[in-house]
Amino acid sequence: MTKVTNHEHTLANGLKLIGEVNPAAKSVAMGYFVKTGARDESKKESGVSHFLEHMMFKGTQTRSTLDITYALGNMAAKSNAYTSEESTVYYAAVLPEYFDSLKELLSDMLRPSLDPTEFEVEKKVILEEIALYKDRPHYFLFEHMLKDFFGQHPAGQSVLGSTESIAAVTRDEMKAYFERRYLPSNMVVVAAGNYNWDVFVADIEKYCGAWIKGEASRSHVPFSYQEVKREYNKKDLKQAHLALSVPGPSAQQVERYAMSVLATIVGDGIGSKLYWELVDEGLAESADIDLDEKDDTGLVFVYAGTEPDKLDIVRTKVMSIINNPLDFTEDELHRAKTKIVTRTALGHESTMGRMRALGHEWLARKRIHNLNDYMKQIESVTRSTIEDALIKFPWQNWSEFTLLGAA
Repeated sequence: MTKVTNHEHTLANGLKLIGEVNPAAKSVAMGYFVKTGARDESKKESGVSHFLEHMMFKGTQTRSTLDITYALGNMAAKSNAYTSEESTVYYAAVLPEYFDSLKELLSDMLRPSLDPTEFEVEKKVILEEIALYKDRPHYFLFEHMLKDFFGQHPAGQSVLGSTESIAAVTRDEMKAYFERRYLPSNMVVVAAGNYNWDVFVADIEKYCGAWIKGEASRSHVPFSYQEVKREYNKKDLKQAHLALSVPGPSAQQVERYAMSVLATIVGDGIGSKLYWELVDEGLAESADIDLDEKDDTGLVFVYAGTEPDKLDIVRTKVMSIINNPLDFTEDELHRAKTKIVTRTALGHESTMGRMRALGHEWLARKRIHNLNDYMKQIESVTRSTIEDALIKFPWQNWSEFTLLGAA
């Protein structure tokens, strides 16, 4: 039987290395996880984390944009990057024989040249992306919802930023942000799959050991919830969009397990209470509940999309269901836990899934992700633990946000 082993190591400059070695795997995945995102930006810097993510693919001191593109292509790497309110991640998966090349390439990319010409070209791309997303009702609604829900709290800051903030940001301001946030102690590099751990440590030391040491902090101001109600309007909308939200557990709180199960019972995309009452009945095109766990805060949000003339009845049915969250059977509880456990297990079958789980677990909770422990936590959720979670995070006093077509 193949033995899967976990490892961790810290370089002298503070860069954390996390690994899961599986000799039976047919691939290996690697990622750099940086604990920086929209919530770490000043108002003037709004959107710079995401902009900087793009610039990582636009050249280094030794490679051009085309060099990076060709190198990834020559390895047939499955690669990408993403930015959230909480983190920025750069990752790729390859066959084991290309892992040495991938380590050197990704490490080089994490020290970009920020070429002024490429900066101006990519700024136009970002501005076009902002315009594109503004035309997407879901994005428009959720961005405005987060901003109004969190108020002055940084967790509600926009990932893309605004047209004004991106147009105004300079290459030197981006460089200053990079030097402030992309410090080794604010990052973790993760590998999962078929590779040699000792060689991985030696190579990362070679490529990253000279990165300048330093500390990056994050503001953890308390979130003081106040119920809000907002209506947004947008031209040419054919649907009405409804979102409701209340505070939920953070990424560090144990109540996240029970709340995740409850959200699945009530609002999973298929086979939940909202699904049967709204989607199956033809009242809504979609209806679901999600738990958004953030660093030291979180929220539960409900979404439903429907025809404008059905909005009132949809709102009434949604409120009836979410205001009675304990109205479920033991069979429904069991099915919800089975859904979560199955989806999690399937998602972690790949080296990419394991790599991402390991990285985000370390960023959020400073521990190595253990799939079996997580599944046991889900399986141990009972009606009683859900009741306890609802005492701490009650499904009451929902904030309401609607997006309607402009008159």
